[in-house]
Amino acid sequence: MPSLPTVFNSLSASPSARVLQHLDLGSNRSAAIWANERDRMSYERPGGHTISLYLAGGTGTRRLDIDTAGGWPGALCIMPQGQSSEWDITDAFRFVHLYIPDDQARRVFAETFDRDARMMVMPEVTFGDAPMLAPVLRDLAEATLVGDHMRAETAGIAALVRLYDDPRYGGAKRDGVRGGLAPHLCRRLRDQIEADLHRTIRLEDLARLVQLSEFHLQRMFRASFGISPHAFVGHRRIVRARSLLKGVEPIAEIASACGFSSQSHLTRAFRTATGMTPGAYRHRVGEGRHGTEDATA
Repeated sequence: MPSLPTVFNSLSASPSARVLQHLDLGSNRSAAIWANERDRMSYERPGGHTISLYLAGGTGTRRLDIDTAGGWPGALCIMPQGQSSEWDITDAFRFVHLYIPDDQARRVFAETFDRDARMMVMPEVTFGDAPMLAPVLRDLAEATLVGDHMRAETAGIAALVRLYDDPRYGGAKRDGVRGGLAPHLCRRLRDQIEADLHRTIRLEDLARLVQLSEFHLQRMFRASFGISPHAFVGHRRIVRARSLLKGVEPIAEIASACGFSSQSHLTRAFRTATGMTPGAYRHRVGEGRHGTEDATA
């Protein structure tokens, strides 16, 4: 099945919109700073979720498919996956976009709140007030402009968590969901995966742990965690590697401790997940640590 066009793709095809900076955050997530004016944009069932904050201008921007007034600097817009919209732009304005696939948004929700991923709700917001979200989205914009992957990724995750936590926009279904894995089985799987990250983790072993067939485990795991068992294990390996890279252990030893077959295997996976190599990440962490020490000296 062909992938759905994204909001980024649609803006890139516009003769008026200009991308000022685009930053790959890994795992198919990214952030972009845009400028646009005198344009009409239509997003037809876009793939992935887009979270937007107007940085400057926006009063000349209206949404045509619903009755709205114009935007303003600091206005929040959220375009959920599959939700079409049409926009008319007269005056010049700048805005930051955070692009995140649905499975990654659900993974963050499930990990952060220890709840079934299917309970996540990505709200549709047009010109919303965002006192909780605006500071981290502005931080995302600043990090994107200077190409700071680590800062931008941190701000992107913080924006999702604050969105889920904001009572005005919700973030979780109030009623429960049926099927999937029971909470105690989710915890059992999580604990076993964390304990075994240094070695090969087989689907048959995880299935046996919760007394399911491999087929049913894959289906129910994705429902409850938002991603497949394979992707979840890969994500947790990267999380552990990031933690260990803050120390002085050789990268080859970190690769082994996190279950990677070699340092090059870790490097490929780490770059895909974060947009950086392990060496670049360690250097960036060191710079941040020394900067803090200097500032407090």
